[in-house]
Amino acid sequence: MAATVRKKSASKAVDSPFKNFTPYKPKKSEAYMSKGQMAHFLHILNQWRQELMEEVDRTVHHMRDEAANFPDPADRATQEEEFSIELRTRDRERKLIKKIDHTIDRLDQEDFGYCDTCGVEIGLRRLEARPTATLCIDCKALDEIREKQLHG
Repeated sequence: MAATVRKKSASKAVDSPFKNFTPYKPKKSEAYMSKGQMAHFLHILNQWRQELMEEVDRTVHHMRDEAANFPDPADRATQEEEFSIELRTRDRERKLIKKIDHTIDRLDQEDFGYCDTCGVEIGLRRLEARPTATLCIDCKALDEIREKQLHG
């Protein structure tokens, strides 16, 4: 029974927003942002982008197939609200796809994995958690503190 529990929790650790990737295990003397690490992140980003694009296609088909002119105003309003929520979600994903594309460009230019503010290594685990990250954890924390002070 303990093996079953361990097996389930191990599969959940791999299940991330980027769907089932294996965390990168750097070799002892491997340099930061080696070719292998860059290929790993390129794969994650391309897979994530593909999943978002598939979701866009599903939304288009769903809205086309489910669009109906309900005689009941409450039913019509419910459908319009559902479509509105779906479109807002897709708009956020569209912006995320742009960030992913920008990150892929940075990978191609070998300018990936370093903080835009201070230039230190962002870190493999942070990048696996958020591949589009451009700030190290310290600079991101300072950025959030400044934002909180400005906008309460």
